[in-house]
Amino acid sequence: MTAAAPCVLVIDDEAQIRKFLDIGLRAEGYEVVLAANAEEGLAKAATRSPDLVILDIGLPDREGHEVLKELRQWTQVPVLMLSVRDAESEKVRALDAGANDYVTKPFGIQELMARLRALLRNRPGEPEPAAQRYDDGRLAIDLARREVHLDGEALPLTRKEYAVLAMLLRHAGRVVTQQQLLREIWGPTHVQDTHYLRIVLGKLRQKLGDDPAEPRWLKTEPGVGYRFLAG
Repeated sequence: MTAAAPCVLVIDDEAQIRKFLDIGLRAEGYEVVLAANAEEGLAKAATRSPDLVILDIGLPDREGHEVLKELRQWTQVPVLMLSVRDAESEKVRALDAGANDYVTKPFGIQELMARLRALLRNRPGEPEPAAQRYDDGRLAIDLARREVHLDGEALPLTRKEYAVLAMLLRHAGRVVTQQQLLREIWGPTHVQDTHYLRIVLGKLRQKLGDDPAEPRWLKTEPGVGYRFLAG
């Protein structure tokens, strides 16, 4: 059996750069996930578990430095920063904050590929993140196997129910906004369709036997989103 192709997440607001990298990376055999802003990029980093992230510093909604800082709170995935800023201080700031490499625009695709191969080759072995598996004696979730058990019995979930539960678990203990969930699971044209989310959360709670008034696992943050209670 051949190993799965490494997954590269590209977070860049320039459509031409995204297209250029998408074509170049796929030609080299990589799986590619694209994001046009910080919020979308963080959501995809959480749900797609990429093997490497290419992160632009100048994003429209948040600085790439802030995105890097947030990523480093929960993952050590290799991050290669892209920027038109070539000042040494910018590079030092990014590397000190946890970036693994830094490339200035414009760049050659072959040089970029060589840097990616080096980052993937030199990536230290990491234990599987705790958020990939959860088991409190009652509820057991294994994201690698896509399995959910309640009191030892397999819990039948729809694709949307599982996707919502998985995304909340990957952000365990932190609020995931309604817009993040809708954008990632239903798509960017559905970010206002909060009723979809309420219906799925209601059914998910029903299957889990989780009382929204006294939640064991799924807590509503009114007007904001939801949180998986892992404690």
